[in-house]
Amino acid sequence: MESPASAVPRPTSLDRSELPITTTAPVKRERRWSVAALCIVLAVLCALGAVWAVNSVSSRTKVLAVARDVPAGQALTASDVTVAEVSADAALSPMPASDKASVLGRRTAVDLRQGGLLLASQLAAGTGLGDDQHQVGVLVKRGQAPAGTLAPGDKVLAVTVPAPGTTTDVKNDTADSPIEGVVVSVSRPDASGAVVVNLAVGASDGPLLASRASQGRIALVREPRSK
Repeated sequence: MESPASAVPRPTSLDRSELPITTTAPVKRERRWSVAALCIVLAVLCALGAVWAVNSVSSRTKVLAVARDVPAGQALTASDVTVAEVSADAALSPMPASDKASVLGRRTAVDLRQGGLLLASQLAAGTGLGDDQHQVGVLVKRGQAPAGTLAPGDKVLAVTVPAPGTTTDVKNDTADSPIEGVVVSVSRPDASGAVVVNLAVGASDGPLLASRASQGRIALVREPRSK
């Protein structure tokens, strides 16, 4: 006779379908969402960077700049002016590049330095220095003006020198008192070393200086440039 224990069948193997199944699917899903979020953030940053770059380029404007040093009173040439790109700034008021043709031939009211932006206020209102004054051309012989130092904008005294064979006390001769003027331009020396200096003088001094200059007895004294 069999015992009760022997009547219960002994399982030969475990039913794997009844075992709890663990999976890593939730973890994988979370990782996928993290990667997707990171990609979205990177895409947004790239888009913002592209917008910033476009705005930076579009906010730059072409303006006129000084290509080389130009002394006051000199007419601008194509070699003196160049085009540069700068960021738009309300504090700056450089001349736009489209005005290049209109500034050529105009004279500068101040010294220009290479690399600076060209401003409308740096140009003379008219065609040259002293447009509201009389301009007189004075033929200056060698030794009657500082050699190679006169430049447009310089203030000078036009002194009448005595005629050959005469002695005149310039200090006591009010009729030959010096005339103040401003150099507009200086020609190149001729074969004898003489130059023609165009001077801007007061309206009352123009005819007098022209009369003295016709006699060829004018010497120029440059005043200190710090004045």
